[in-house]
Amino acid sequence: MKQLILIILSVVMSLGSIAQNKHNWLSFRGDTELSGVSQAELPKNPSLLWSFKTGDAIKSSPIVKNGMVYVGSNDGYLYALNNKGELKWKFNAKTSLEASPMYLDGNIYIGALDGEFYCLDASSGTVKWKFTTDGQISGSANWFFDKESKKKRIIFGSYDFLLYCLDAKTGKKMWTYESDNYINGAASCNGEIAVFGGCDGFLHQVDVMTGKAKNKLDIQTYIASSVALDGNLAFFGNHDGEFYCVDFQKNQVNWKKEGAISYLGSPAIANDVAIIGAENRQVYCFDKKSGKIKWQFKSRNKIEASPIIAANAVVMASGDGRIYLLNKENGQKIWSYEIGRALIGTPAVVEGLIVVSSMDGSVYAFGEK
Repeated sequence: MKQLILIILSVVMSLGSIAQNKHNWLSFRGDTELSGVSQAELPKNPSLLWSFKTGDAIKSSPIVKNGMVYVGSNDGYLYALNNKGELKWKFNAKTSLEASPMYLDGNIYIGALDGEFYCLDASSGTVKWKFTTDGQISGSANWFFDKESKKKRIIFGSYDFLLYCLDAKTGKKMWTYESDNYINGAASCNGEIAVFGGCDGFLHQVDVMTGKAKNKLDIQTYIASSVALDGNLAFFGNHDGEFYCVDFQKNQVNWKKEGAISYLGSPAIANDVAIIGAENRQVYCFDKKSGKIKWQFKSRNKIEASPIIAANAVVMASGDGRIYLLNKENGQKIWSYEIGRALIGTPAVVEGLIVVSSMDGSVYAFGEK
């Protein structure tokens, strides 16, 4: 019994050391299940606090840890900026960084388009280790706690068709899982199963302890975005404009909704709703149980970024060059700011602050002055 208690405490302490809260946004979608939810309260009429210019367009989504902002750029650098938008350090990956970085235990994990995957010291940008794949890495990393070894593992996909599991501390390969085509998005994880959609048209479920397939479901077309988990349910959109709710334990489709051209972003899942933007310029709010559309909001260009459900608003970046705050109940616009160039990356949301990257090559921070 004493040993069991120690194991439980070890797991809890491990999770607590990097737990998502309203002051930190540590990964692409905020948590390992890729829910896209923050308890942060945002000002109803934010002001531009600062901006920082990189050397090329930015597709990478920023993260925030204790006021520090980390983001990759197509200029090949990963940038670390303080809470005033001043450069603390930058790391040269020598090729475009489209993936979002992930923070875990004082380290930044990120993959590059040349197939290199890096573990960097978050305080200095020093490389701790790197791992080479045979294809570009466009999706962000995720992590889980290995209950047997009591160690943390990193998972990410590559265009070499493989999902990789590495030891977080050493970069040692633990296992690989092979799909039948490119893996573009991030894998979501509930600690036991990793779930991802591939360009092979399947929804894959992988046992994270063994790297073996648990199940896979034929969706019949590309799944370019990342899957959000909610209990035993997986939510995602595909390239044909179909939005799915799948019970991944039963390996069956609960419902799907058609008619949105294509989905490149990922949904945000909270309470009774799933919210996602699509290439037909629409933001959809679906009822989680039925798939019925509760509301929708139309932007002025296609949407590739993923929404965030904050405590008091929905945050949405659009290809029309604007960032929006929307009413969670009816989708009506509360506030918007026009940057002028497309916003591909997903915003990072923490208490009183929104950070977003733009194809104009800049990072923007909004809050209350």
